[in-house]
Amino acid sequence: MTLRLALLLLALALPSGAVAQPARPLTMEGMQTVYQRVLTRPGAPLQDAPGGAEIRRYPAFQPLYVFARQEGWLQVGPSAHAAPAGWVESARVVEWKQNIVAAFTNPADRRRSLIFESPEKLRWMMEHEALQDLQPQLIEKADTGLLAPADGVVSIEPANFVNIRDDLYLMPILDFSEELHPLNYEPNLLMKVASVPLEDELPAATREGPAGEFDAGVVFVLDTTKSMGPFIERTQRALSRVVNDLNGTETGARINFGVVAFRDNTAAVPGLEYRTKLLTPLARRFAQAPVLQSISEATNVAEASSPGFNEDSLAGVEDAVDSIDWDQDGRDPFDGRYIILVTDAGPKDPRDPNARSQIGPAEIQRDAEGRGIVIMTLHLKTASGAGNHDYAAEQYRKLSRFGQRQFYFPIEGGSEDEFEATVTTLVTALTDHVRAARGEASVLSADEAGEDLVELGRAMRLAWLGQREGTQAPDVIEGWVTEKAAERPQARAIEPRLLITKNEMATMAELLDNLLRLAESTRGDADADSFFAQVQQVLAGMAQNPDMVVDASAGTLGGALEYLERLPYRSQLLQMDRETWAQSAMLRRPVIDGMRQKLTQYRKWLYDSSVWTALYEGAPDGETVFAMPFDVLP
Repeated sequence: MTLRLALLLLALALPSGAVAQPARPLTMEGMQTVYQRVLTRPGAPLQDAPGGAEIRRYPAFQPLYVFARQEGWLQVGPSAHAAPAGWVESARVVEWKQNIVAAFTNPADRRRSLIFESPEKLRWMMEHEALQDLQPQLIEKADTGLLAPADGVVSIEPANFVNIRDDLYLMPILDFSEELHPLNYEPNLLMKVASVPLEDELPAATREGPAGEFDAGVVFVLDTTKSMGPFIERTQRALSRVVNDLNGTETGARINFGVVAFRDNTAAVPGLEYRTKLLTPLARRFAQAPVLQSISEATNVAEASSPGFNEDSLAGVEDAVDSIDWDQDGRDPFDGRYIILVTDAGPKDPRDPNARSQIGPAEIQRDAEGRGIVIMTLHLKTASGAGNHDYAAEQYRKLSRFGQRQFYFPIEGGSEDEFEATVTTLVTALTDHVRAARGEASVLSADEAGEDLVELGRAMRLAWLGQREGTQAPDVIEGWVTEKAAERPQARAIEPRLLITKNEMATMAELLDNLLRLAESTRGDADADSFFAQVQQVLAGMAQNPDMVVDASAGTLGGALEYLERLPYRSQLLQMDRETWAQSAMLRRPVIDGMRQKLTQYRKWLYDSSVWTALYEGAPDGETVFAMPFDVLP
């Protein structure tokens, strides 16, 4: 995991060409490899000299390198490998110590974040003995505009959720303090952030939001291998009952279904007929008869046995995430997005030669959540798979997460009656999400649905409202916020992310590919020691390049790049030294496997235009950016 981040940062230092440059950016105090950077305030003018003629005006939070400082003026440029572009007043920029940004999580199961003028004021609230009463009072005062200077609050998180992947907003982390949360003494970050939404000149009412009322798309991903016949029949029976109750209602018109089937590698067992198959696309329909028919036909399960007990369920889920038309060709995207995986077997490991994808359940989950899709798993723990249950449960728990909650539903003993009841409850709960958005009464009580499903519906509605109402991040220049919710440290309120360009990710992927090939050739202890030596040779070669400043004498891979020492991120691989790497193949294997899975995810992102955003008009494709979550860094 860690070596990837090291290589990312090496990638950030790669020159864009062989053209000689007249100047280099200033380095941060006490460091040799980290350049000084700033972010522009809205409308900051670039001038040809201190106090000189205006060349252009910058958008909000344009990242710039600092080449010189002169009596309240900074000489700046967009690239460390090109000449400076001009001068800006220091008062028109914000100092930026690292290229990380903050993203609000969905506030469905926590209180909204308050942004304070100082860390002392934030600590005062978090450590207050009456926190549970004080915090709601401050939130109400912020909403009603009745804050007093003594409160120390400069802004508040929006009431609705803003998905940073769909609508990029820049909330740079200017500084941070690693502390213990006063409620449970677990690690927590206090972060100094700045925020100006992109397109900040547009009032919320003029921004285009989703059309129509809240509706939902549900895609079943069905295991159609030999043992699944009775359960597919039960799925069809449960869905038929729910759909029949919805026929002719407004709610019924606003929840639609699709079906994907999966088996296993047909190259290994041709009799399986298919690895994955789209049985019914997700589309808005007046009646769900085609869906019910396709599920009924899916009971014609494979006659051939799969290679091994585990099935390629991740291929089916991946197709549901990537290939289903959740956006309906951009006309009217589905607002609630749900995948229901039904299987009695564990997933193929990416290392299995019969697995299609090299991406793991954690990476698939993260990508799905970024698209607003929740994955739920109904795991039939039948007697025939007893030895597989623990492995399967561990993998499906990783896959079936959304926000702070888990949507893994084990069916003990593979009970057909319990399974049908669970399908009925689950689908009914999803229809209740539509009812709640319409202001109608729910069919299930909160106890019948369970807290996780109730809060999931609220999270989906907050995301929908955020899009419909054009909700933006709070318009605040600087303030302090807590990473974990002040009143509920189990819930993360702010997620730090690395702001990366497409060129940087492409370079990182290429370097990681080369490194992975080298790591895969590692067999014995001597090879492991040689691998680390070769990596250090690469670092040493880069250190001799005048375009790069690398500490080739560092004892760890992370130490070769000082930039990593200032990130609120701990990586196993970057902290690994020669002795640890050579110590055990068992220690190396998970690191190599993680590298491969994340490299696959990076390549997917590179070809997905929806994740990339231009920070300024006319930005080249390679300079578009993506706010990458820390947990998918190498």
